Amino acid sequence: MPAFALYRLPYRQECRLMAQTDGEPEEITSVFALSGKSGFVMAPFAPDRRHPVLVLRPDWCDDLQPDSLLAEEGGLPDNIKDLLKEVLKRSRQKVSFRVGTRAHYAIDFANFHSHIMEGEFTKIVLARCAREPNDGRLSPLQLFVKACREYPRLFVALVSARRCGTWLMATPEVLLDGDGNGWSTMSLAGTMTLSDQQLSFDVPPTQGRHDEKNLKWSVKNIEEQRFVSTFITESLEQVATDIEEKGPYTMRAGNLVHLRSDFSFAMPDKERVGELLHLLYPTPAVCGLPKEEAREFIVHNEFAPRLYYSGFAGPFDIEGATHLFVALRCMRIDADCYNLYAGGGLLADSEEEAEWRETEDKMETMRHLIND
Repeated sequence: MPAFALYRLPYRQECRLMAQTDGEPEEITSVFALSGKSGFVMAPFAPDRRHPVLVLRPDWCDDLQPDSLLAEEGGLPDNIKDLLKEVLKRSRQKVSFRVGTRAHYAIDFANFHSHIMEGEFTKIVLARCAREPNDGRLSPLQLFVKACREYPRLFVALVSARRCGTWLMATPEVLLDGDGNGWSTMSLAGTMTLSDQQLSFDVPPTQGRHDEKNLKWSVKNIEEQRFVSTFITESLEQVATDIEEKGPYTMRAGNLVHLRSDFSFAMPDKERVGELLHLLYPTPAVCGLPKEEAREFIVHNEFAPRLYYSGFAGPFDIEGATHLFVALRCMRIDADCYNLYAGGGLLADSEEEAEWRETEDKMETMRHLIND
């Protein structure tokens, strides 16, 4: 069964369509095994045999203007148009899995938070899934084009394969970026919603930073971001050299802002990239500390399974370049519904209502596309 990945890098005008025209994407169950691979990667939060890391083979690639995807003439050859139609039939299939209510979230919060207070975790991320009706008014391609217009700062991707289904994301968080010589990653944590007045203070998007006028970060947000930055530094020190950190500073993503620090580094042995991904992922921004214990707890205790939410996606070692992003601000597109995902980091002083509101604010990135 063919598969495709359609993506637009931050601040770029063009998007790239990458199609695997026959066979299934390669499946692996550990990011360690990505060393030496090449293709578009779609990785889940917790890889296993049911939800493997997928590597789509780029049998056909082309750079396009997003609007040309909707044009009757031009843009795509007929065989690729037919392939997209075939693959996107999956989004018209009904898929059943659990989503939570407000009451389910309250139960999960009490459970997760109690383990922080007992000292088992320093931080842990609680995520949830909400379901919105899909009336068929907008096709997945239309939603992708709309996301490119609305979110120029973000990595926008539409990925569809039999094993993962059809996913749309507009995410601000880089997991790993590089060309084999220089590499970079980021620490992104802490969230605030911008008021209409604050939105007017934004600097030009090409500069990448938000004017911090009238913004004051809480101790909780600052502490959360520092946890992530420390974790990344300690992970990089095991395989990288010449590590430099800049930040934190405030970064805008849609109607939200986050605290961000940038890391640049060298990696003399390119064959250790799979090991680096294993060390980095998942970061405390989507998981918790200690990492493996937090991930195990999340998998067995979160009401709604994350699947490919808070995994990562992007082109991997294609023409020597890698652009991997954490799968945030995303939804799975099914026949009769959109399944929206969001989460937030819990610390000892976290409050349930504030954390619930944060997930609602994050889901607005996708709700804006399907409702406006």
